[in-house]
Amino acid sequence: MSAELKTVPKAVAGPSSFLDDRVGAGNFIKRNMRKIFPDHWSFLLGEIALYSFVILLLTGTFLTFFFKPSMSHVIYDGVYAPLRGVGMSEAYASALEISFEVRGGLLIRQVHHWAALLFIAGMMIHALRVFFTGAYRKPRELNWIIGVLLLTVALFEGLTGYSLPDDLLSGAGMRVTEGAIISLPVIGTYLRFFLFGEEYPGDDVISRFYSIHILLLPGIILALVSAHMVLMWVQKHTQMPGKGRTNQNVVGAPFYPAFMLKAGSYFLFTFAVLAGLGTFAQINPIWLFGPYSPADISAGSQPDFYMAFLEGALRLMPAWEINLFGADHAGTLPLSVIIPALVPLGLIITGMMLYPFAERWITGDNREHHIVDRPRNNPHRTSIGMSVVVFYGVLWLLASNDEIASTFHISLNTTTYAGRVLVIVGPILAYIITYRICLGLQRSDAAVIGHGVASGVIKRLPDGRFIEVHAPPSEEAEAHLRGKEAVPTLSHDGAGIPPKGMRGPVGRLRARMSTTYGGEKVPLDEEQNGHAAIESGDDSPLKH
Repeated sequence: MSAELKTVPKAVAGPSSFLDDRVGAGNFIKRNMRKIFPDHWSFLLGEIALYSFVILLLTGTFLTFFFKPSMSHVIYDGVYAPLRGVGMSEAYASALEISFEVRGGLLIRQVHHWAALLFIAGMMIHALRVFFTGAYRKPRELNWIIGVLLLTVALFEGLTGYSLPDDLLSGAGMRVTEGAIISLPVIGTYLRFFLFGEEYPGDDVISRFYSIHILLLPGIILALVSAHMVLMWVQKHTQMPGKGRTNQNVVGAPFYPAFMLKAGSYFLFTFAVLAGLGTFAQINPIWLFGPYSPADISAGSQPDFYMAFLEGALRLMPAWEINLFGADHAGTLPLSVIIPALVPLGLIITGMMLYPFAERWITGDNREHHIVDRPRNNPHRTSIGMSVVVFYGVLWLLASNDEIASTFHISLNTTTYAGRVLVIVGPILAYIITYRICLGLQRSDAAVIGHGVASGVIKRLPDGRFIEVHAPPSEEAEAHLRGKEAVPTLSHDGAGIPPKGMRGPVGRLRARMSTTYGGEKVPLDEEQNGHAAIESGDDSPLKH
């Protein structure tokens, strides 16, 4: 469906006229209700995060009616017999009350927890889709940065919510958080005082985390989500290459009624999945962990997946430290905590924010892009992304090195040493393997353009040879493949002399990086006599 629609449905025209007569918004409503959205399954990945956030707001509002964010000491006298008579914080007691005495409380608690996991997972997958397809390029750099900030804030939102029940598991995670904060030079003690109020654990941390969790961070997330959606609406949506798709148009279905129906159905589907998980898949059974005590810890404790990279980095890091003033502890920098706390997340987040500008600097590409790339068509970018995924995945996996050692009956030290090797070697191997796979897929696309699609029909030639007959690809498939563009490189004059600004050391480095990163790796027309060979029945290189 084209972006230019000549008729306006009555369901849009009526309300538009009503609003136009009163507030002058008729043209705005008509224009935006008929806005075109492209139709591709990968564009719905971001919707998962958005709908999960809506469900988080709804379930979180319900939980605030019953949760008591206090560390006052009480003796539990609720319905859960194994803990009756045990001393605990009022926060933990109210979490038990929500789970066992509030009607629907346990269901809402579990739906809220599952929605938090899906919210962060949805943003991660959406960010990968945007990165691998190059949808962050001009004019969407600002929206990409907003998305990265959203993911970062969501991690801290999840951390504060995870800590609120004050059970043994969340308290252990809070202890790790406090240790990472206090290790930071200069600002660590101030941050600890701001969050905890006094020496750990103190009496204020739950109430402060509660305020941050339900007021500060949700407000920031809501503002960032609103800005993200407004920019996406104004800049129009990217679309996949295909027949009739250009950087000047949008091919798809209108916001009303097609996209509204699709989005509404997808929201209900997301809600149904979360409700099913909350009903049938137990998560965070705080009554089994017991109340938090600084003197206790349980074996096999694991954080939620989005914080597992920090746990894994802490477990892999050697016991390094720097003593600035001899044996005086005030001058000790515990690198074994500072590096895991700052470097992995800092590298990933900073790299994500800077990547659009670094790529533009390397390639010299200042054009607007509304057609996205297939990941295989920019092999270096895809390889970099997979390296980051493997780097994160190794840290995530090694957060369970004790469970791995216990389950597979191997030494805990072996898992730790193996993790230290994998966290460096793994991303390098991922880069090399992904790059070769991308080139192989490009060759496969070139073969389809040059020789067509295997039909499964075997033909015997007059000289006795057998070949498989190939048919030309469909128009839509061929347009999708031919939407490939060579990755831009810095231009030179006809004599190959670089511009004046490219003649220094930095310029020469930039030129070499551009030549390596950009250019056409596997041209689509490298196969000769493609369709002519198919139509004439001549033998082709793709014979069996």
